[in-house]
Amino acid sequence: MERGEDALHDFVRDRRLALFRSAFLMCGNRDEAEDLVQTTLVKVVLGWRRLRRLDNVEAYARKTLFNTFIEGRRRFWRREHAYGEMPDRAAPESDSETGMVVRAALARLTPRQRAVLVLRYWEDQSVEATAAVLGMRENTVKSHTARGLAALRAQVGKELV
Repeated sequence: MERGEDALHDFVRDRRLALFRSAFLMCGNRDEAEDLVQTTLVKVVLGWRRLRRLDNVEAYARKTLFNTFIEGRRRFWRREHAYGEMPDRAAPESDSETGMVVRAALARLTPRQRAVLVLRYWEDQSVEATAAVLGMRENTVKSHTARGLAALRAQVGKELV
């Protein structure tokens, strides 16, 4: 393998789990999150030669992940829709009721609100960095954050009371 391929393999190995965690928070479904990460990594691999010239391939991968998620939600009529879910395995014992309630509330938000909240609070990105990743204005990020948090508070409050 040439040096560029080694770097590609290292990148995929090192960033896959972090991308999966963000994808899972947005999707709320392990299988869908894995598909989202796979699609993102395929895009990164296909553009690897061009991407090596970028300063921050990780930022490109993160932006691709969030944009792919939002884009997939826009084309909902092309997707299969499940009417019920049977878990493949039991939930981890460390998963608290609160965590499940928060993930369920996240799933009820719009895709953009979910993407903004995951970037801002899970990945600890600034308003400016979130705006750059999602290709929106800073004020739009702020309004999606405020509306998303208000909706989360309302949902979580109802569920945990």
